[in-house]
Amino acid sequence: MPIKILMPALSPTMETGNLTKWNVKVGDAVKSGMVLAEIETDKATMEVEAVDEGTVAKLVVAEGAADVPVNAVIAILAEEGEDVEAAAAAAEGAAPAEAKAEAPKAEEKAKSEEPKAEAPKPETAKPEAPKPDAPKAEGAKAAEGERIFASPLARRIAKEKGLDLKSIKGSGPKGRIILRDVEAAEAAPKPAPSAQPAPAAAPAGKPAGAGDETTLKLFDPDSYELIPHDGMRKTIARRLTESKQTVPHFYVTVDVEIDALLALRKDINDAAPTADGKPAYKVSVNDMVIKAYALALKAVPDAHVSWTDGGMLKHKHADVGVAVSIPGGLITPIVRKADEKSLSAISNEVKDLAKRAKDRKLKPDEYQGGTTSVSNLGMFGVKDFAAVINPPHATILAVGAGEQRAVVKDGQLAVATVMSVTLSTDHRAVDGALGAELLKAFKGFIEKPMSMLV
Repeated sequence: MPIKILMPALSPTMETGNLTKWNVKVGDAVKSGMVLAEIETDKATMEVEAVDEGTVAKLVVAEGAADVPVNAVIAILAEEGEDVEAAAAAAEGAAPAEAKAEAPKAEEKAKSEEPKAEAPKPETAKPEAPKPDAPKAEGAKAAEGERIFASPLARRIAKEKGLDLKSIKGSGPKGRIILRDVEAAEAAPKPAPSAQPAPAAAPAGKPAGAGDETTLKLFDPDSYELIPHDGMRKTIARRLTESKQTVPHFYVTVDVEIDALLALRKDINDAAPTADGKPAYKVSVNDMVIKAYALALKAVPDAHVSWTDGGMLKHKHADVGVAVSIPGGLITPIVRKADEKSLSAISNEVKDLAKRAKDRKLKPDEYQGGTTSVSNLGMFGVKDFAAVINPPHATILAVGAGEQRAVVKDGQLAVATVMSVTLSTDHRAVDGALGAELLKAFKGFIEKPMSMLV
């Protein structure tokens, strides 16, 4: 019987993915472990490998398709000895039956919520002719005889929102209307009543969100271009909104002198062995910040925690996320057990992670999790700033630029290279005094950098 290939969940939070490339075509033989396709999530592009063996009978989702739901059928394989065309036909024939089961709970809820006035009257009810608004996945016939294919959940939501399914274009298999199509139709700007001035419209083909009409009124329609949000930007918006709404932030800032650190960095890099004329490593200030922060967390273990309603998670290793700017947003690859690694190892690992992050080639376990994060804007000349905590982390360290400043030493005015760092802390997990103790430990490692090497 036909084998269905489903859109995989490549991370715990993944709901949809973009099918960027097929590596097979209809008729190709598939072996276990073969790379079938490339899937783009909001953070990375990953390869999907075959689990079963067979022959490609049908590519259900076209190359380049966006927002394909997790567990949606993307391809059909024919088993060994099975006719390819028969497998594809059998899979298509099973689709309506599967559609009925797509959201049984939602359908039952829809039925239970239907007003009694809409229930079919006994004397007019006919088993062979169900009413058009009955939530059947295989579709109802429009007045003009056109068949409308929509999922039960999409039908229910459309009915609740007062949307006409005939006016909605489906993006599911065979043009079937699914939930996201209904949501997109609802979000599209609605024409204003004739008695009211029409709001500024978005450029053609660029639907705005349902709450955007007020904002759009403030601008001339020809004065802007509306750029739709991609998955990464939506995820960033959701996560940071969640953070600010649920995590009680407080901030602690300290200035650290980095002249000794800069001198040690130079000595370390000068001593780097070379291969083919290239040094084996080149340690940056940020690499040393990561190491110092990881050691500070180990030195102050009560600050190396995550808040949960059931209890405090006290972490055993410093898995430090490093914020990396990439086109369209940012991602935070993780240096695992940074407290145990050498500066040269951290340096090479960060460079590799950053490169693959920009190429969107990171694996989920390379950017998910972690126990804390570092965000460095010093290379942009930023003096100091406060970063937003990335739950479930309880802390994040924001690093500014090192700059020469006037300082007082032994009662005398002097010049030192000073860097400002700000610790953002979840007050549920780390109190003010504990946050200050963590920064004190960090300052000690930065200003006496040889202590990081012993």
